[in-house]
Amino acid sequence: MRLRLVPEQTNFDFFRWARLTFGGSVVAMLAAVACFLLIGLNYGIDFSGGTTIRTDAEVAVDVGSYREALAPLELGDVTITEVFDPSFDDDQHVAMIVIQAQDGEESVGAETIGEVQAALTALEPSVTFPSVESVGPTVSGELITKAVLAVTGALFAIVIYIWLRFEWQFAIGAVAALVHDVVLTIGIFSILQIRFDLAIIAAILTIVGYSINDTVVVFDRARENLIKHKKKPLRDVLNLSANETLSRTLMTSGTTLIALVALLILGGDVLRGFVFAITWGVLVGTYSSIYVAKNVVLMLGVRRDWGNKDPKGGTTFANVDA
Repeated sequence: MRLRLVPEQTNFDFFRWARLTFGGSVVAMLAAVACFLLIGLNYGIDFSGGTTIRTDAEVAVDVGSYREALAPLELGDVTITEVFDPSFDDDQHVAMIVIQAQDGEESVGAETIGEVQAALTALEPSVTFPSVESVGPTVSGELITKAVLAVTGALFAIVIYIWLRFEWQFAIGAVAALVHDVVLTIGIFSILQIRFDLAIIAAILTIVGYSINDTVVVFDRARENLIKHKKKPLRDVLNLSANETLSRTLMTSGTTLIALVALLILGGDVLRGFVFAITWGVLVGTYSSIYVAKNVVLMLGVRRDWGNKDPKGGTTFANVDA
């Protein structure tokens, strides 16, 4: 007996509220862009510059005590992470303290670093500071450029893959869904002012991969049904395909969300931004696979004579396993 979240056969009309769902997505994307332009993002040290201080102590690191010791200094965005390594001695306890650059400064000044070291030494006399590294505006600017190129490159590669495997209409639909997911993710980070750093870029790339996987599953079934039901209207074929893959979509998204919610609650401050981004991405990615990608394909239309060998068709690699 198999677990089913939905009946074996469903007949939901996913296009019934197409104007509301697709129009709502467009409005949400415009609102996300407006929030980004008006509010901006809460950039972490990777993008805004700052200083990383490595500490080494003989006693276990208490992140809460470290944070309380630094609170009177009013340093703004401070991240404290305990470092684990099998090569460390039993009495070697290492932490990384990341301090965001203060307003009007390229990095944390020597005086501020001295105050941080004095506060931690007062808390734990055995603490030492093996290294102090700063990230200036030049490096952070390069990281921003590389992050944008990474996301853009991933989207471009996906366009080529979908175009070769299916048709150009499917490629446009898939990219529209991916852009929808990325824009809404950046928008929610702008609204909530959650720290945006390189970990979030990694989360966005993960979202892109997860979303395109779900979209390809629906598109693959749609291609099969387009060949099988040559006389059925495109809208009905896309609806049928979404219904046939609905159980798989809900099971995959549901099991992923169980793990993500656990990490979101128990993972701590270090992982919270990264996990929140992926959790949000799973939700909007599942939505966009049905209500954005398929709507775009329906609006553009699809060639129905796939049985004919047309060298100009976009299904040259249709029989290649994904």
